Amino acid sequence: MHRRRLTALGAAVAIVAAPVTGCGIEEPVPGATTSTSVAAPQPARAPGITIPDGRVEHIVDRVDQRAKELLTSTGIPGMAVAIVADGKVVYQEGFGVREVGNEQEVDPGTVFQLASMSKPIGATVVAREVAAGPLEWDTPVRQLAPWFALNDPYISDNATIGDLYAHRSGLPDHAGDKLEDLGFDRAQILERMRLLPLAPFRDSYEYTNFGLTAAAGAVAEGAHTDWADLSKRAIYEPLGMTATSSRYADFAAAPDRAVGHARVGEDYRRTEPPRQPDAQSPAGGVSSSATDMARWMTMVLENGSYQGREVVAPEALLPAVSPQAVSSPPETPDSRAGMYGYGFNVGTSAAGRVVLSHSGAFNAGTATAFTLIPSANVGIVTLTNAAPIGVPETLNAEFADLVQFGEVREDWWGLYQEAFAQIEGPTGELLGKEPPPNSAPAGPLDDYAGVYGNDYFGPAEVAVDGDRLLLILGPGKVTVPLRHWDGDTFAFTPTGEAANPGTISQARFDDDRLWLEFYDSDGFGTFTR
Repeated sequence: MHRRRLTALGAAVAIVAAPVTGCGIEEPVPGATTSTSVAAPQPARAPGITIPDGRVEHIVDRVDQRAKELLTSTGIPGMAVAIVADGKVVYQEGFGVREVGNEQEVDPGTVFQLASMSKPIGATVVAREVAAGPLEWDTPVRQLAPWFALNDPYISDNATIGDLYAHRSGLPDHAGDKLEDLGFDRAQILERMRLLPLAPFRDSYEYTNFGLTAAAGAVAEGAHTDWADLSKRAIYEPLGMTATSSRYADFAAAPDRAVGHARVGEDYRRTEPPRQPDAQSPAGGVSSSATDMARWMTMVLENGSYQGREVVAPEALLPAVSPQAVSSPPETPDSRAGMYGYGFNVGTSAAGRVVLSHSGAFNAGTATAFTLIPSANVGIVTLTNAAPIGVPETLNAEFADLVQFGEVREDWWGLYQEAFAQIEGPTGELLGKEPPPNSAPAGPLDDYAGVYGNDYFGPAEVAVDGDRLLLILGPGKVTVPLRHWDGDTFAFTPTGEAANPGTISQARFDDDRLWLEFYDSDGFGTFTR
């Protein structure tokens, strides 16, 4: 999705959505006399279950009906769905409205923000540049962008485009997202990446929007242009994706666009201000329609070609849609592992077929997902203008079951509701608690006021506003009131995409130090006056 969670999701939820790859089993060849274990030959492209001819056309009506059911039962404002099979669009439809309180209906050409579905689209942009040369997936980022630096000289010199697209650089989960929420621009965020602690290089997986953005930005620099123009030139124009852009301004100006809606209780309301993701455009800033996405899915399924013309060379595309990192290790010996390529989730279904997928999500009102089954030459994309609860992933997973088995074999809606409840749930040690009944009084408010410095987040200002304190953060002057809790501890509600609805954070004063719980995920939560 864009988010940590799908971011998404990014990968965590997308892995649940799409069946994932299992590990190979090494078997001795019958009659072997050596002690060396030799893998038995396997037909690498043989699917486990045959799909009867014409099945996709036979299930389209069921998908249409299920989409209507999900729209009605969940109350989400709008949705668009497209299905491609054997190089043709066999279904595309819009449901609901572009905005609550407005009668304008969603159609297949309605433009939605895609959030983290931007990552695989961007991967095809990079693949086209790789095919043009001399760029390679294993080109070091610093070779293209000398400014690139992480918290280790070796990794700074050797991290490649592919490392960052596979989330294996060692950067922590969703590195930089909270800076974006505070109004830092892309250059400021990427410059601060050098301060963050790193996990083992190429031996860990953490989903990062800005790590991937650094790689994409370097590719654009190598092409002497910016990312939005490169994407348009490399992919959108060749595929005729006239409604697609990697700039927020183009989405905002589109006459037929679906605005984002946040969930408020059981209702959906237009999000203000809207999500503006230009800082992480390669990771979450694409906007597109179901019609345009059908063209892109067709190209990927046709191994880089569209309508008989090569758009992306197959040898450059293959690494992106191949397993490059273990995103979700198996929990039991009989479980399939979750794998990630370069911007794509890459899995193997229960039917023995490779499945490519990705989700996208903004709490500000976007939930999207696509699923491709290359061996069946079929794919589906579902776009919605509501905060994520699992609707696109459910519809796509049920479609994949129908294609492969002729029936829905799992309670996907139940599984996704549970997954999203965990991923998108509120956080904070004070969650669900009340201040102590005999809480210690706060000190004089002026004693807390001042400017507190932090190398990563910059200054935090604490100001007195009548009988309360205000916390002011970042270039965007994000301002939240501090509510007294106990003694020198206050509580506040963080804002922004990285803060799940209902999250509560502590602000704890200790002489000239201020600790902010929400901003301490990577060890940078302490500010000094």
